Amino acid sequence: MSRDGRGVSRQGRSVEVGGRTLDLGNLDKVLWPATGFTKGQMVDYYARVAPVMLPHLAARPVTLRRWPDGVEAGSFFEKNCPSHRPAWLPTIELGEVAYCSLAEPAALVWTANLAAIELHPTLASAPELGRPRAVVFDLDPGEPADLLSCARVALVLRGALDHLGLVSWAKTSGSKGLQLYVPTNTAVGFEETRDLAFRLARLVEAAHPELVVTTAERRLRTGKVLIDWAQNHPSRTTVCVYSLRAWATPSVSTPVGWDELEAALEDGDRGRLRFSPDEVLRRIERRGDLMAPVLEVSQEIPRLG
Repeated sequence: MSRDGRGVSRQGRSVEVGGRTLDLGNLDKVLWPATGFTKGQMVDYYARVAPVMLPHLAARPVTLRRWPDGVEAGSFFEKNCPSHRPAWLPTIELGEVAYCSLAEPAALVWTANLAAIELHPTLASAPELGRPRAVVFDLDPGEPADLLSCARVALVLRGALDHLGLVSWAKTSGSKGLQLYVPTNTAVGFEETRDLAFRLARLVEAAHPELVVTTAERRLRTGKVLIDWAQNHPSRTTVCVYSLRAWATPSVSTPVGWDELEAALEDGDRGRLRFSPDEVLRRIERRGDLMAPVLEVSQEIPRLG
């Protein structure tokens, strides 16, 4: 199935992935009608992106969002890992929910076979599920604000974080917005990370009230970018880097450099911040995983106010 032979080795509908045999079905089913992109192509993408995606999923509770009949039909979130999962696929308990633990390529391919287009992990990893690995700023535009509006806010946030001595990384959501990650990887709790995100978001809102809002109340969001600081919570999830999104055409949550955000703003071209699966795989070949430092860099979180 894989075009370069590195992803899934196909023998009929039985495939071998990382030494495990999986039975896949409906591989010719079109999940993105606008482009004809099939479930088989999605499975192949996840098999090929697994080496860089899995470190961002490993040991984390993951919520699956599934579109069994394609992106133009209904979807549902699945928190509890399906009871028919393979015996080798472990779960991670958070509260009363046993989430799928996606730690190997076969697990990623298995979820793709469920038509789990989107994968949403928590910010913490087992066994320390009370310790976030990063602070996240989820930027969500309210029309007519758009992806370029999010890029403006991201650059403002980056400047504020730089002033605090904190390094940050950005990725597209693969949908309408952007997310900024500030790695911690220290003994910090969600109370501290949420407080930092809230206070910094409010400071940016005060400085740019025409552009930024920090409350999710819909009537206040028109033409502004919501900085969703509340994502910094043990049970909240954010779409994983390299996850496909159920957009009209296949798009991917993609790491982007600050120079790319600046160039998109300079050109006024939001298309520069949208990436197809093939484009993402080519970017990885050229540049590696631009989000890898988020898993490695340790930073102390300052207290504001």
